[in-house]
Amino acid sequence: MDIQMKKGLLDVCVLALLRRGDSYGYQIVSELSGVIEVSESTLYPILKRLESGGLLVTYTREHGGRLRRYYRITRLGLKRVDEFSREWKELKKINAFIQGGDE
Repeated sequence: MDIQMKKGLLDVCVLALLRRGDSYGYQIVSELSGVIEVSESTLYPILKRLESGGLLVTYTREHGGRLRRYYRITRLGLKRVDEFSREWKELKKINAFIQGGDE
């Protein structure tokens, strides 16, 4: 898969997962790994970029005597997931054209 396409898909997958509820890095990797290949070393720069873009916010909470960083999707992040859903419908039409069929 094209690296730029995968990068965009990972962004939306992370946001879609956070739409279900707040989460932390290891849990995000665990839940996404069945859908798309992602490692913690790949995930954390994505989370930082999404945070910088205002698509998610972070907070810390104690867990097992240690602080754990959690991620929460913002309204802007929710909007991005909705935009992706609309874009996906367009991509499906393009794919159908490429395959020689109709949508």
